[in-house]
Amino acid sequence: MERTKVILVTGASDGIGAAAARRLARDGHAVIVVGRSPEKTKAVAASIGADHFVADFTRLDDVRRLAADLNDRYARIDVLANNAGGVFGDRAKTVDGFEKTFQINHLAPFLLTALLMDKLIDSQASIIQTSTLRGGLVRKLDLDDLDHDSNYDAVRAYNAAKLENVLFTKELHRRYHRRGISAAAFYPGNVATNFGAETTSRLIRFLATNRLSRSRLLTTPEKGADQMVWLAGGLPGRDWTSGEFYAKRAPDKRLNSLALDVDLARGLWDRSEELLRRAG
Repeated sequence: MERTKVILVTGASDGIGAAAARRLARDGHAVIVVGRSPEKTKAVAASIGADHFVADFTRLDDVRRLAADLNDRYARIDVLANNAGGVFGDRAKTVDGFEKTFQINHLAPFLLTALLMDKLIDSQASIIQTSTLRGGLVRKLDLDDLDHDSNYDAVRAYNAAKLENVLFTKELHRRYHRRGISAAAFYPGNVATNFGAETTSRLIRFLATNRLSRSRLLTTPEKGADQMVWLAGGLPGRDWTSGEFYAKRAPDKRLNSLALDVDLARGLWDRSEELLRRAG
């Protein structure tokens, strides 16, 4: 086996994050488990002998504290797997003033990545985003209304966030690949987990809770984690190509056309930085 990697997995207290953490640990890597639930996060970490940190991505101060702890504790981080996410029903703002779906799925991971960037560059790291729906089933991303103040819908907000994950990956590659960073997004398939349990969207709740739909339409967390494990354990440039979107261990070209918009990716990055400056 190639050298042991230090691999940070967010959203690892359940679902594909937990499944990926277990497999990566079995493969001999040093895994860092990050989750929102203290009990679940500790249990997953204890089961594989991993370090763990608790952070609630609805609170940007938690993200800042997490980044500070990670920067202090680890000499290197070889892989950052931005896997934390969620879909919700009734529109709600976080304590930071942002729509919850947007903050958890995009803005908090964007902040964590930025705060770890110096260490990630020094480590020549890979940054991986979990993105369902192949870049989101949306026709427009309004950079002036990323909180969906004017036209909120739970499914639309989630789709927009998944597009943002891919745009973030593309822009990470454009800005930092020359400095040693490799970035990829991946589609894990429709995974049967507790994801979506907090939503009031009828469609997503049906998929999350209906046993018949789960057995026929959804795959297991272990199978869904395969993409993350492959990307995290692999060697960029040999096993996979930075800047690409992957499904079933191969580049997937069935992306939302907006995900390929270079100006939109750049604009999302700049707007995200602006929003974080305003939030303090």
